[in-house]
Amino acid sequence: MNTFKYIIITAICLACISCKVNYSFTGITDTPESFQVNFFQNTADIIEPGLDQLFTNSLQDYILNQTSAGLVSSGGEVIYEGEIVEYRISPMTATADNTAAQNRLTISVNVRYINTKDEEKDFERRFSFYYDYPAADQLSGSIKATAFDEILERLTQDILNASLADW
Repeated sequence: MNTFKYIIITAICLACISCKVNYSFTGITDTPESFQVNFFQNTADIIEPGLDQLFTNSLQDYILNQTSAGLVSSGGEVIYEGEIVEYRISPMTATADNTAAQNRLTISVNVRYINTKDEEKDFERRFSFYYDYPAADQLSGSIKATAFDEILERLTQDILNASLADW
């Protein structure tokens, strides 16, 4: 019985290797050899200094960490480009005194994804995420860093899932 089990396992492994079946917990099954992330300029009504560079680097780093694709400065198999189109702070909940109890920072980016191997996968889409924080606090220091970390992590995940994952 043990011999039969080993034969089945060996057959499955050989079938997977010969068919080049890729499996990933991220859902990315068709990783490009190279990718390019062009600078995402901040065109929002409110310009947060350094956010453009921070977002561009975050997207590059996330793709590098989640795929085996190499980052190139030009001629990438897949290309990400776009702009930051929204940076907004708005009150979310009110107190009994009609003052804000909680504020929300929202960041939105417009992304153009170009797949040079398969034009049918190209898209242009807006991605947005937010972070809520107490209205009594200023959006600076550790609160701002935490907000940026959470928002950029979610934006980069959503962009990668929309472009390379088969979700």
